[in-house]
Amino acid sequence: MKLDESAHGVYSIAVTPFHPDGRLDLASVDRMTDFYVGCGATGLTILGILGEAPKLSEEESLAVTKAVVSRAGVPVIVGVSAPGFAAMRSLAHGAMERGAAGVMIAPPAHLRTDDQIITYYAQAIEAIGADIPFVIQDCPLTLTVIMTPKVIRQIVQNHPSCVMLKHEDWPGLEKISAMRGFEKDGSMKHISILTGNGGLFLDFEMERGAAG
Repeated sequence: MKLDESAHGVYSIAVTPFHPDGRLDLASVDRMTDFYVGCGATGLTILGILGEAPKLSEEESLAVTKAVVSRAGVPVIVGVSAPGFAAMRSLAHGAMERGAAGVMIAPPAHLRTDDQIITYYAQAIEAIGADIPFVIQDCPLTLTVIMTPKVIRQIVQNHPSCVMLKHEDWPGLEKISAMRGFEKDGSMKHISILTGNGGLFLDFEMERGAAG
């Protein structure tokens, strides 16, 4: 069930449940997974910003991944952003071994130039391997990294394993139009574009070419 460019629909962004003392609440992870799937989610995205991934050890992250994947029956994208590439590689491989459909990589906040962003993704994909499908997480309001359409196109063209853009610019409608325009003129391969921001601009984003 590997993620590919045809991904569409609703990929719910999942929280990570904790007990009051900070331990993982795996029973609640099961109930949460059942709830999202019961609501008709096409897939799930875990261990992202909402999932409070930086609070978890690798062991905890993989425990959440295993719990969700084993129960969901739909594709699961796992956030593997990490301060270092060794940790990213270990988490990405662990997630895929547990049945994840793909991984999501966010740019670290210190990146400021186009070249820095492109180089970072090249290093990240070298670390995790080109056989793992990955999602670009573009959330400038939280991550403070501005990725232009041309930068995203360069990443996509450099890395065939890039299959999706998680688009959370605000509202970023022109960015979606630009990405689909690149596909039409043949300068970029097709990728899935799924949007966030609580669906505030969903109708307009779908008109511009978002897949969900």
